[in-house]
Amino acid sequence: MSSLVLTDHFSTLAPQYDAVLSDVWGVIHNGVTAFPEACDALTRFREMRGSVVLISNAPRPGNQVRRLLDNLKVPHSAYDGIVTSGDVTRAEVEKRAGESVFLIGPERDHTIFTGLDAPFRSAQEAEYVVCTGLFDDEIETPDDYRGLLGELRGRGLFMVCANPDIVVERGDRLIYCAGALADAYAELGGEVYYAGKPHRPLYDLALAETARARASRALEPGVALSRVLAIGDSVRTDLRGAHDLGVDCLFVTAGIHAEELGHRDDPDLSALGGMFSAAGHAPEAITRRLAW
Repeated sequence: MSSLVLTDHFSTLAPQYDAVLSDVWGVIHNGVTAFPEACDALTRFREMRGSVVLISNAPRPGNQVRRLLDNLKVPHSAYDGIVTSGDVTRAEVEKRAGESVFLIGPERDHTIFTGLDAPFRSAQEAEYVVCTGLFDDEIETPDDYRGLLGELRGRGLFMVCANPDIVVERGDRLIYCAGALADAYAELGGEVYYAGKPHRPLYDLALAETARARASRALEPGVALSRVLAIGDSVRTDLRGAHDLGVDCLFVTAGIHAEELGHRDDPDLSALGGMFSAAGHAPEAITRRLAW
């Protein structure tokens, strides 16, 4: 795939689509700083009567992600709605109302359970597990959890993974996410429900939110999948999720794969082609960063 070509301007693709499902971390911001060009591109797409729903593997409800975006000065003009793996996780926890849960994740993620009947218990007492991340992702790695995961597997506990990402950008660093622990648990033979990308439940919510948002703007709510574009920076979650849903993907190289590709501004296209070959599918278009 050495013949891959970079697309520098989203404006050349935009007329082909009516709806965008856009990743957040790595496309719109890096956890510390918002990307003004990306916000501008999505705003311009909406001005063309397009709709934008942000889809995130954040292990917290969409309204909390909105507050984070507000703090980062991401304008509301850039999107119509937000759907997160946290929203999917809450729905799964609601199905298990009254069952005790062991939470693997930092205290900041406790709000995912607000208003739900999900009493916290220890690893020895809980009836199932929810993993939102590492307890301290600044210093820990998945290796620190081998013993705990083995204990949970020994009890045969079902795990809900609230963030299928393996890593995420935080400034100029890559931080381990819940997906790394969930994959390790699955390798031990544990049963895992992945609440976010690339799995279908999140996309079903996103398409429903797209229809709702478009109707509220007096746009035709129904959009053919051929007119939907997914934007993201992860081969594992964004590219695969788009492929499995049956929609086109605009792949952003200056995200979590940037170091593997050599440089954020000058990615190694041969290495990128190798990634796509290994994944078994390629995006419709590739860009360094989302910009109009």
